[in-house]
Amino acid sequence: MSALTPRPGIMKIAPYVPGKDSVEGKETVAKLSSNEGALGPSPKAMAAYAKVAAELHRYPDGDSANLRAAIGRRYGLDPKRIVCGAGSDEILNLLVRAYCGPGDELLYSQFGFLMYPINALGVGATPVAAPEKNYRSDIDAMLARVTDRTRIVCLANPNNPTGSYVTKDDVRRLQAGLPKNVLLVIDAAYAEYVSRNDYESGVELVDQAENVVMTRTFSKIYGLGGLRLGWMYGPASIVDVMSRLRQPFNVNLAAQAAGIAALEDIAHADASRTNNDTWLPWLSGELAKIGLEPLPSVGNFVLVGFGSRERAVAANDWMMNDGLIPRLVAGYGLAEHLRITIGTEAEVRAVRDSLARFVAATSAGKS
Repeated sequence: MSALTPRPGIMKIAPYVPGKDSVEGKETVAKLSSNEGALGPSPKAMAAYAKVAAELHRYPDGDSANLRAAIGRRYGLDPKRIVCGAGSDEILNLLVRAYCGPGDELLYSQFGFLMYPINALGVGATPVAAPEKNYRSDIDAMLARVTDRTRIVCLANPNNPTGSYVTKDDVRRLQAGLPKNVLLVIDAAYAEYVSRNDYESGVELVDQAENVVMTRTFSKIYGLGGLRLGWMYGPASIVDVMSRLRQPFNVNLAAQAAGIAALEDIAHADASRTNNDTWLPWLSGELAKIGLEPLPSVGNFVLVGFGSRERAVAANDWMMNDGLIPRLVAGYGLAEHLRITIGTEAEVRAVRDSLARFVAATSAGKS
């Protein structure tokens, strides 16, 4: 037995399990397990990626200055208040490392992103989950669980894997109810898909408060999940802390080049959003017609209820046999559900057809 002992909390972590990307013995028709952009990366981003191939022996810009400037232009933000990272996952990890430790608590919503409790345990802090109401973050429940040990509150908005969102008024009420020494992290990975009038990504609140940051990603609507690229917008004081803590050259050369090009290809992002606006409600409606329970979603995915763990597993196996890869979400406490990414028209129709056959077959088996 090794005499080496990891820090407290680490051995309590259940390692994160990503969505499957293949089916053994089957030709994959559609990978719909990781909420990747349905239309893939922008052609301009792919061209920019290819262009830097001859420069891969060079270190990237350690400050991501051109990328931060491009983000600033696209979203109307001060580049000096932006920090870039290897996916928003790295940003979230750095925030927890900076502001949490043994004896501290990190508060999140019951069905929030699994990396929140994982990051807390990794620094010896205690993750605290506030119960949700109708698969939606409950602001009152979250505020009721704030203690003098709370250091960070993580709010995924929209939330993964439920697809629900919290209105801008409720987010502001959450921030107003927090002590000034508690950091509110608004994880807006799916913000580009939301067009609701009562939603805001968090930019406005960051500009008005000293204890709020917003994180974003290039993995979803921009289709660059394979390059691991994300960013944070926050107060200058928090940006300074993050800049001291992050690794040098943490964003690689190809990711920076592709990210800049993706931001400039507005037409491609618009097409991706239109695809989602069309096929998310269509699939939700079709699945409801056959007796399944799709939850309302503003992301690029839908969480579908099957009534029992056994039926959800059976539906997962059925879809996998058809070459369609959904996501089991028992790790989130949602064992009766599958999360299904909204893909292209052909992929979405294939999902409907597969699950229609599943429902017909399992219903016949009961009769």
